[in-house]
Amino acid sequence: MTTSDDAPARAAASPWAGGWHGSATRRTSPNQAMRPVPPASIDLIVLHSISLPPGEFGTGAVQQLFMNTLDWDAHPSYQSIRGQRVSAHFFIQRSGALWQFVDCDLRAWHAGRSSYRGRGECNDDSIGIELEGLEGLHFEPAQYRTLVTLCRDIALRYPIEHVAGHEHVAPGRKQDPGAGFDWAQLQHALDWPRRRFPPDACSAVR
Repeated sequence: MTTSDDAPARAAASPWAGGWHGSATRRTSPNQAMRPVPPASIDLIVLHSISLPPGEFGTGAVQQLFMNTLDWDAHPSYQSIRGQRVSAHFFIQRSGALWQFVDCDLRAWHAGRSSYRGRGECNDDSIGIELEGLEGLHFEPAQYRTLVTLCRDIALRYPIEHVAGHEHVAPGRKQDPGAGFDWAQLQHALDWPRRRFPPDACSAVR
């Protein structure tokens, strides 16, 4: 039986402080906006992969990109993204360390031109998670552990019905997280129904 005395314990157990996750290192990106009014249901998680420079990990450059402090002249590869203002709600490093840059109640700038589950402009009603990695390469066990916990926690606060990759919401334009991402592992660990995952990943999903 639940009593009123249990309420403080339940509140203390919540991983959330508003739209901020309590276990993430918090940095507030300037690249954010209010979600549309009236608000659409935040029912989609979009997974990405990113590394700066490409294929190099732990450089701190991803965090700098999301904070608009990246030195565009620090590496030749940065010229292709020079001046871009982007962000994701979350970034998961190879070690599994979790960063958050945008309050999940707000709109991050991660999906760009996109469409999924019959709706366009996925930034409006999705939560973006960047995994430190490179398209086609594998991701680390620690990243999957953090991702699973994070997805479960997101679903405690938001009515999540779909999980997709950037490649699924912007097909032909984006290819991340790519073939190295194990959708079957994620679905099995979450124990969420197959219908929540991209149709073209279902053959690999248990």
